[in-house]
Amino acid sequence: MLSSRYRPWHIPLFLAKYGWLRLRKRPVLLNFEVTMRCNARCGFCDYWRTPDSARATEQADFAAIAAHFRPMLVTFTGGEPLLRRDLEDIVRRVRAASKYTYVQLITHGAMLTLERAQALWDAGVDQFNISLDYLDGRHDAARGIPGLTARLLDVVPRMRAAGIGGVRFNTVIKNDNLDQLIGIVDTAARLGGGVNFSVYTALKNGNDAFALQGGDTAALEAAIASLLAYKRRRAGVITNSDWYLEQIPRWVRGELTEPCESGTTTIHIDPQGRVRRCPDFPADGPWQSYAGYQPISCDACYYACRGEAQAPLRIASRVRDVFATVTPAAHE
Repeated sequence: MLSSRYRPWHIPLFLAKYGWLRLRKRPVLLNFEVTMRCNARCGFCDYWRTPDSARATEQADFAAIAAHFRPMLVTFTGGEPLLRRDLEDIVRRVRAASKYTYVQLITHGAMLTLERAQALWDAGVDQFNISLDYLDGRHDAARGIPGLTARLLDVVPRMRAAGIGGVRFNTVIKNDNLDQLIGIVDTAARLGGGVNFSVYTALKNGNDAFALQGGDTAALEAAIASLLAYKRRRAGVITNSDWYLEQIPRWVRGELTEPCESGTTTIHIDPQGRVRRCPDFPADGPWQSYAGYQPISCDACYYACRGEAQAPLRIASRVRDVFATVTPAAHE
């Protein structure tokens, strides 16, 4: 599912850029962690412990980094990036620095008003990725933000009605939300958006309360089968590759032993401009020191950024995913 800012003729241009970057062994995706501060209180993450004084060391401009790497994809993330009052300026400069670069923003959405969304869309954000793990009060509790779910389900249709044509939910697959996944997909489809799934890990702060356990993965396999069936029935809503979804039960059972290639097609730039292979690894030095990363033996997580970096290019299914247009629809 492409943002409405693009047309089918853009696809060959993006594919050509992808091939050029891969041929040169350059990152396809840059994740700009514009802040580590966060005003949520998630039990599975400790970014909210970052002191407010950290803003003094946050870079004001990431354009030189974008101009150097010229990635196909840029994601603004954090922490909570909407805490940056200058985020629109940062987006605008990055957008101008690299042509044919698809720009995404990851947010918990509590601060995402229609006016802020419009300003970011006008600055150059192609796609808003909004966290949503449950459709009931559990999401509010998990983020420590009362009324958050209702707020998200109110602002997303207003964004779509205003012509903001790139909205997805980012949903983390946990041991207690398997029964919510199809409902979230249906909700996204009804609102004219999409869903990107990633699987929970305790890597950030050691909290394994929501971790899927190995052994009996029947419920997980059934949930994944439902998502894959949905993808076959209606393309474009679920934006993960089939391959990534298929591998999740393998990872949970401890069967996925392939080296992690995070850091090859995707890298992270922290708020101080330092590079790292993964959001849960320490920084390795200033971005100018980047000389590539080698695959490593690490199975501590199976985030989508790791899994999708290793996904084979199944032309038929991926082209269908990208070309599909999602319009607001009735509940399936």
